[in-house]
Amino acid sequence: MSVPSASYSVTMRVTLENHSRIGAVTTAVGDAGGAVTALDVVDPNGSGMTIDLTCNAVDEGHSELLRAAVEVVDGARVIAMSDRTFLLHLGGTISVEPKVALKTRDDLSMAYTPGVARISMAIAKDPSAARKLTIKRNTVAVVTDGSAVLGLGNIGPEAALPVMEGKALLFKRFAGIDAWPVCLATQDVDEIVRIVQCIAPVYGGINLEDISAPRCFEIERRLRELLDIPVFHDDQHGTAIVVFAALLNALRVVGKELKDVRVVVLGVGAAGVAISKLLLKEGVGDVIGINRGGIISPSDERLDTERRWLASHTNKEKRTGSLSDAMAGADVFIGVSGSNLVSEDHLKSMAPHSIVFALANPDPEVDPVVARRYAAVVATGRSDEPNQINNVLVFPGIFRGMLNAGAKQVTEEIEVAAGRAIADVVTPGELSADYIVPTVFNPLVVTAVTNAVERLVGQTH
Repeated sequence: MSVPSASYSVTMRVTLENHSRIGAVTTAVGDAGGAVTALDVVDPNGSGMTIDLTCNAVDEGHSELLRAAVEVVDGARVIAMSDRTFLLHLGGTISVEPKVALKTRDDLSMAYTPGVARISMAIAKDPSAARKLTIKRNTVAVVTDGSAVLGLGNIGPEAALPVMEGKALLFKRFAGIDAWPVCLATQDVDEIVRIVQCIAPVYGGINLEDISAPRCFEIERRLRELLDIPVFHDDQHGTAIVVFAALLNALRVVGKELKDVRVVVLGVGAAGVAISKLLLKEGVGDVIGINRGGIISPSDERLDTERRWLASHTNKEKRTGSLSDAMAGADVFIGVSGSNLVSEDHLKSMAPHSIVFALANPDPEVDPVVARRYAAVVATGRSDEPNQINNVLVFPGIFRGMLNAGAKQVTEEIEVAAGRAIADVVTPGELSADYIVPTVFNPLVVTAVTNAVERLVGQTH
């Protein structure tokens, strides 16, 4: 599955004794498994030259192999190499910029003291005015404790910060929302709930991110009870919504109805539980959840409250055993677990016209090339494969809609509306086995989700 990626993009400054060596250098990179993406002439110095060669590698070790491959070329010498991803993150990826100019004393007296005192007094008389007169109306806190960051695990708040910056960047890029990372140096549930409760007056919404299960369930539940602004754990609900959207369209491709299919969910963590609950709400035929111990059972005392509830409301046939027992005859497989857990025998045992969503990143539960030999529709979380299941399709629009409408809670109805809006962006003429969800850069997505959420919130107010 490993292919060259911009995530491991490097630029090498290379001196060449002769112009004719350019072809040899690019060939050397290709032969070493890299992908040349740019070549810029820095200094055409007579018969020789200096070039900047940008190429994608598979990982950090591969970058060094590419450098070594260029060094072997006769007449070529690498004098410097830079990692473009690290360069992009120097000093962080977001910043705060003023919305008003401060050019005169009048500007200063209105934006700050003494004029700002009038704004403060207006809010003191009517706290709801903060939404109109401050950043609250367009600001989201991206809150994490660093306990479940991407596929990296419990790496702590400092290491989580670049990821939360990236999340804030996506909020701004796709929905014009000002978001700010809040990385907490505690993993105590009570402390996290209290801290978020205390900072909530600044924000119009709370996006919980990369908090491990089962603590994430309790944190979200308690904050939703305490706060009058939307609280949304993206790892749960963002994933569930985009999976729901993709499944709606995949079922249209294969000609099946949600009520008639049996879905196997491998990995009953935050995402797996949320996916299962949303599908159950929308009337799926059945769900079978599987964790490391096999098919989950309500009699398993090791299960927490959320997973025990799930076990009690799924698996109508009361199947027991391993993944093989669950996959036999299944219409849909949804993996939110780890790499290389699904075999060809598992895929062969599924029902005709099956659907496989292998969403583990960076390496999915099964190689999509293999999965496509047996399944009618295949999706992954990867950007280099068709049908990328990506939360970016969800959270910008759902928060944009809730902020615009002044929503106080995230409801299952909002989640369903968002999922259906995403699915409907793909027109009947566009729908195919290789195109069941729009791309993250499709400008129609945020607008469609925003409008759907605003309409729903407006109907309930």
